[in-house]
Amino acid sequence: MASVQVAAARRPSLGLLQVCISLAALAGIAWWASRQHSPHISLDARSLGELAGALALYAVATALRGERWNLILRRAELDRGRAETYRLTLVGYMGNNTLPARAGDLMRVMLLGGPRRGVLGTVVAERLLDLCALAAIFLVVVVDRGLSFGPLPYVVGAIAVVLVAGVAFVVLAPRSSLMLRAREWARPVAAACRDLLSAYGAGLLVLSLVLWAFEASVYLVVGSAVGLHLGLGALYVMALANLSSLIPAAPGYIGTFDGAVLYALKSLHHPPLGYLLVLRFVLFVPITVAGFAVFLARYARRRP
Repeated sequence: MASVQVAAARRPSLGLLQVCISLAALAGIAWWASRQHSPHISLDARSLGELAGALALYAVATALRGERWNLILRRAELDRGRAETYRLTLVGYMGNNTLPARAGDLMRVMLLGGPRRGVLGTVVAERLLDLCALAAIFLVVVVDRGLSFGPLPYVVGAIAVVLVAGVAFVVLAPRSSLMLRAREWARPVAAACRDLLSAYGAGLLVLSLVLWAFEASVYLVVGSAVGLHLGLGALYVMALANLSSLIPAAPGYIGTFDGAVLYALKSLHHPPLGYLLVLRFVLFVPITVAGFAVFLARYARRRP
């Protein structure tokens, strides 16, 4: 009972931290935007056609993400069918875009059914693959183009501190009852992640690089639609924007995503404000609507 009360007390604190970070980021962006010229977005027939193409590319990236999760679930013997996996991928996007603390991932775990810690492990494995793929893309583009590293060293440093603290905890308290309980709880979660250290995991990493390349093409085509020619810089913008999701933020990564996109485009010497507005629409609105429709049609009346 005490642990439940502690968890309940922590959730509002986490939500408050996310809101504060987003509000601070938005305040900075609003201050910066007030000092810029109003963006001019010419959405003629050509631009609208390119935006339709960007939506199609994003649909392919989403399908590849669903297929990757399906492969991980099969490996973990938790397969529920490709159609179910694809549907829950859309629902997960909807949840992440509208609920705090990446609750869409938790929705996937709850709605898929089966052993929840095992399913949670497959979602964690996805996130590890995304982190490795994005970090690799970001570093390659930064080194190739001589761009600013921005906040990446701080993110990597924070992750390193967490990892070192975790290893120290395992080494210094291997026989404590707390450590034994933690290991027992984490064993089903870690199983899917351990499987990544194999040829199978290498194949999933390649698939992750492909799906993120498709997502980068969305950034590229959106740029073309609003008159920006990003070239390989689209990889840089995409990687930095998605790495920013590691920072706690309000639903839809409000403020942090926007700040990362603005920073990346300024590094590339492109006017960023109009691009950001169109990009946000393409990446967040259609998939949120689709995921909500799937949730209402398939899962809203399901009993817990």
